[in-house]
Amino acid sequence: MPSRNPFTILLATLVAFGFIAMTTPAFAAGKEKVLHSFNGRGGNTPVASLIFDAAGNLYGTTTGGGVGKCGDYGCGTVFQLTLGANGKWAETVLHDFNGKDGAMPSGGLIVDAAGNLYGTTYGGGVDCAGGGCGTVFKLTPGANGKWTQTVLHEFKGKDGANPVSELIFDAAGKLYGTTAQGGTAGYGTVFQLAPGANGNWSDKVLHNFNGEDGDYPDSGLIFDAAGNLYGTTLYSYSGGVVFQLVRDAKGRWTEKVLHDFTSSSNDSCPNGGLIFDAAGNLYGTTSACNYYGDGKVFELTPQAKGQWRETTVYEFNGGDDGAFPATGVTFDAEGNLYGTTVAGGEFECIPGPNHCGTVFKLRPGADGVWTETVVHSFNGTDGSGPESSLVLDAEGNLYGTTAYGGSFYGDDNGGYGTVFQITP
Repeated sequence: MPSRNPFTILLATLVAFGFIAMTTPAFAAGKEKVLHSFNGRGGNTPVASLIFDAAGNLYGTTTGGGVGKCGDYGCGTVFQLTLGANGKWAETVLHDFNGKDGAMPSGGLIVDAAGNLYGTTYGGGVDCAGGGCGTVFKLTPGANGKWTQTVLHEFKGKDGANPVSELIFDAAGKLYGTTAQGGTAGYGTVFQLAPGANGNWSDKVLHNFNGEDGDYPDSGLIFDAAGNLYGTTLYSYSGGVVFQLVRDAKGRWTEKVLHDFTSSSNDSCPNGGLIFDAAGNLYGTTSACNYYGDGKVFELTPQAKGQWRETTVYEFNGGDDGAFPATGVTFDAEGNLYGTTVAGGEFECIPGPNHCGTVFKLRPGADGVWTETVVHSFNGTDGSGPESSLVLDAEGNLYGTTAYGGSFYGDDNGGYGTVFQITP
């Protein structure tokens, strides 16, 4: 099966179409600060979310750049940003991928109690149609500030291929994730990695997607209180699905499609992760990557007899309010939702007649209606094309990445991407 990277699909969409404001959204400009602009050698095109450690350092991945060579391009990096006494953030590249140990890390990182980092790479590892099927890796910090990378698993195709999302742990220390492709039918998998006493990790495929029940799961998973798994697939025979995996007493997992999106309007291509609210409702986004719309934020509410009802929280119009949310949303302490859109906003960016993207806020009303506010419109020099979800610090500041833009943005350069902070 040929690669269908969702980032490529979104970029093709953006090049093909411009965006014209249809209505005037509310604006409540947050104070944006670029913490770091990538330069290529230190990484480029960050599309994944960030994480904090206990000391307040930020960690993330870049899909390209670095000193490793994958063809004519860098294989990607894992980086750390540290806040100095002068108020500036300094980047340290913790690992440069070289292809054999992985390439194009497109998902975010997670950290264990010992401070080890875990992540996935879209390519690299065992040869799989020329580019490698991807890997799961671990980075271990050393006493001298050096980090050691270990490949925990190399995908081979039948057990999955091309993971593009972050991992999650269960209480027993097992890792769970998705591969966008591969498996018995080629439509992607949900997998588990279990640590062994000898330091080796054993791989188990929990579900093989077949197209009808989902195709191309490119987002991470979440657990509910009962230990069930939830996620999304970008495609299906219609417009993508939200799914649940339930484990029985014998350890076998069964998939159930909670919602099947249509292939028209904004109701298609859910390519961001999910989150729960306190009442057990699920929230996510669609990017409408079939070109029929500009995407939306949705809510799924559990009903009697195991059914779920979908409602639209907010529908983007492709103008200043944003277009194509490429990842999930995040709650703040007050119950507001925050997210990013790859396109839309006030400013045009190169290449093509594309607007640079936004950070948005959705505030719930007493009548159940959510109000959208554009917190920030990117302009190229401060970033463009944000594809990551947002993380909040204890003060409520938002942190994220943009795939393009930054210090090297100009007439003939779209920039290598940024890490940003926004004070709402």
